[in-house]
Amino acid sequence: MEGLVALLVLVLLAVPVLLIAALVMIAGLKSRVSTLEDQVASLHRREREAPAAAAATAAPAPADDAPTLEQILRAEPPPAPTPVRPVATPPVAPVAPAPAATDAGAPPSPPPLPPRPIFDAQPPRPLPERAPAAAARRPAAPDPATLALRAVRRWFTEGNVPVKVGMLVLFAGVAALLKYATDQGWMRFPIEFRLAGVALGALAGLVFGWRQRERRRSFALSLQGGAIGVLLLVVFAAFKRYGLIEAGPAFALSVALVAGAGVLAVRQNAIALALLGILAGFLAPIWLSTGQGNHVALFGYYAVLNAAIFAIAWWRPWRALNLLGFVFTFGIGTAWGVLSYKPEHYATTEPFLLLFFGFYLLIPILYAWRRAAGRRDLIDGCLVFGTPLIAFSLQAGLLQGERMPLAYCALGVAVLYAALAWWLRRREHFVALSTPYALLAVGFATLAVPLALSAHSTACVFAVEGAALAWLGLRQQRLLPQLAGVALQLMAAAGFAIGVADGGEPLSALLNARFMGALLIALAGFASAWSYRRAEQRGPALLYYLWGLAWWCGNALGEIDRFVLADVRIDAVLAFVAISAWLASEAHRRLPASALAWTSALGLVAAIPLAFAQESAHLHPFAGYGALAWLVYALAGLRTLQGLREQPGLQPALAHGGWLWAWPLAASLSLHEWTGRVTLGDGWTWAALALPFLAVAAMLQWRPRWLAPPMGERFGQWRGAVQGTFVFALAVGAFAALFQPGASAPLPWLPLLNPLDLAQLAALALFAFWMASPSSPDDLRARRVPVLAAAGFALITAITLRGTHHWGGVGWGEGMFGSGVVQTALTVVWSLLGVLGWVVGSRRGQRGLWLAGAVLMAVVLAKLVLVDRTHLGNLLGIASFIAYGLLCTLVGYLAPAPPARDEAGPERRPEMTA
Repeated sequence: MEGLVALLVLVLLAVPVLLIAALVMIAGLKSRVSTLEDQVASLHRREREAPAAAAATAAPAPADDAPTLEQILRAEPPPAPTPVRPVATPPVAPVAPAPAATDAGAPPSPPPLPPRPIFDAQPPRPLPERAPAAAARRPAAPDPATLALRAVRRWFTEGNVPVKVGMLVLFAGVAALLKYATDQGWMRFPIEFRLAGVALGALAGLVFGWRQRERRRSFALSLQGGAIGVLLLVVFAAFKRYGLIEAGPAFALSVALVAGAGVLAVRQNAIALALLGILAGFLAPIWLSTGQGNHVALFGYYAVLNAAIFAIAWWRPWRALNLLGFVFTFGIGTAWGVLSYKPEHYATTEPFLLLFFGFYLLIPILYAWRRAAGRRDLIDGCLVFGTPLIAFSLQAGLLQGERMPLAYCALGVAVLYAALAWWLRRREHFVALSTPYALLAVGFATLAVPLALSAHSTACVFAVEGAALAWLGLRQQRLLPQLAGVALQLMAAAGFAIGVADGGEPLSALLNARFMGALLIALAGFASAWSYRRAEQRGPALLYYLWGLAWWCGNALGEIDRFVLADVRIDAVLAFVAISAWLASEAHRRLPASALAWTSALGLVAAIPLAFAQESAHLHPFAGYGALAWLVYALAGLRTLQGLREQPGLQPALAHGGWLWAWPLAASLSLHEWTGRVTLGDGWTWAALALPFLAVAAMLQWRPRWLAPPMGERFGQWRGAVQGTFVFALAVGAFAALFQPGASAPLPWLPLLNPLDLAQLAALALFAFWMASPSSPDDLRARRVPVLAAAGFALITAITLRGTHHWGGVGWGEGMFGSGVVQTALTVVWSLLGVLGWVVGSRRGQRGLWLAGAVLMAVVLAKLVLVDRTHLGNLLGIASFIAYGLLCTLVGYLAPAPPARDEAGPERRPEMTA
């Protein structure tokens, strides 16, 4: 058994030694490869520099006595170059000078230039290859995984690698050996002596490392860190595993060792020593855990380690050490909470959570205080944001999801971070931390709302907070708060939907959580739109405005549907629309925006379909509360038009046109209902429908200034368009009335003097005046005579049919055209119209009118042949033929020939018009 133990010990000791030897050999090979690479790079550099130096040496220096341009032009051309032969050639004889010029005063000719050799003495230097475009680009930043791999590779390849690896392996091996030997009972020595031996060995290594700190710094620091870790392990084992020392002495020894590691690290400015010591300290409880779950001892021990980290941070800004402590503290704490936490542990666990939160809350502040003022790029994001988030998550686990205590915790954290943000922003060193702390304060305050309040209340708070963040982001010109504002307003909508689904129906109008929640969401959207509009960002402003408008209208319509009686709802909707249009115009007066102008205009136009809805709900628009609703519409509409008076574009015209249309429409529908209630003839009904529109159209034609207020002179810009809509509506109504009998009961029916005929004649007159005015389109105005003639012919035909119905006893409908009375009446009337056209056209020289009469007479003749011949067996049919013949004879006497313009000379014009 002892041999097996000895063999195992030798193996455990040999493995680190072999690893160290292998790493030393690898380091030597790496050094040799690096030297060879440097030599190869030097040779390549010399090859590149050699051609450049040769070319610089061969370049001739410029001569001061270079020939002028005139001398070069006068010189004889040089002889052709001698071809190159492989054998040596004798020297070429110098060229004889040129004979002297006859003019003695001429300048001497310059000597001929030497021939240029075919090949240069030096071969041409190759052009450097152009680097590809991709090589010129800046390489992309590596991802975090690549950075981590590089860090691990540097740790294993830089510095004193054998010592680093050796100490880690030796540390792990000694710890495992001690534990295994203890569990198996192989070591017969008392545990006190065994632990003392290990501690003495560690102390010896610590002293040796301290003495070697000047000559072998890397080796010495690694040795010191490993020795401190072993001593911490011994203390922890003596206390927790074997119970050799009490908690007080163990705690004191741990404090002393960790403090000693911190002092040594700070004195030697050695982050590696600090990391090794703290890492060993954090891993010791894991290696020697007995499973008894003494969390107080564990967290107390970790509190000592974190106090050492905080003390080191006071002297050295070692971020890696802070992150190491953060990860191990909260990581191991989370693991213990998931596996072993029980409600009875709350009183002994909460203080440690608060302590660890305080440590890592203060470390970033301390780090910011020690760096140069004004630097904003070195914020420990992991500690700044990770500390409150992880600590609050652990707090939620400790409280086991109780909402109100968690709400108070979130509110307390929000107050803490808000106070820190307010205090730090006034100091130059901490400006970079003030904004993250402010965001954390807002976030935890936001989190406290759904924990403490209902879904509707949460929606209210989220909406207001979202609008505030949108304003803050625009003020600071930062995107993150703006995006947070969008997210919060969407979350407010989601919270409102959850509240509607889970809650019951409200019991009172307006003063209920549902209405107030939706109202605040709408107002938050409007406030955000106002902020973006002031910042000249029209796209987001429009989206926020539409969002707020949708909630504004939906909330009001929902409240009306829940608390207003069915027959009065449409009146409430009309009043709400009018008030909304007025509010939009008031906002437009203070901050002009196209969306507000469109809202006002469409609000006034919406009264037109709402008037029809009122008729369906309660007979006519002014019944019941309809009169009050139209009074609200009148007051709000006038103010709305005043707000749009200076607005350029289509909105004022649309708003004023809708306003002018709404009133005659409401009056027309009311008169229609009144005529139906008092049992009048249908002629009165149609006349009542047309009367308000006829009045407004007449004012638009002859008294437009009566309708101009409050738009003033701007009304002239769209008066023609509005008048055109009224004329078109009257034309459509008049055409539809052609097919109505037009009863005038209780009065007797008289042609042209009954209500329907008078209304149609008035509409035709207005149509004629409008077509002659500049407001009508040019094409229609040029064709007004045939258009009016066709309209008049249709009206006279309708009056004739009504006469046969009321006086001849013919039933009204499609069957009336089979009556001989109807056909005879049409023949006589149409013939009179044709004769009138013939005679007037002939006497006035209007060929078109004469041709129209001729065409009409031809139509009558065709009617006689095709229709009226079936009635020749009675007096009415015979009268039709006789009347037509007499009228044609009369026309032949009055207008014997059609007037031709080419024959109507000055001498014949009086005869034609006589």
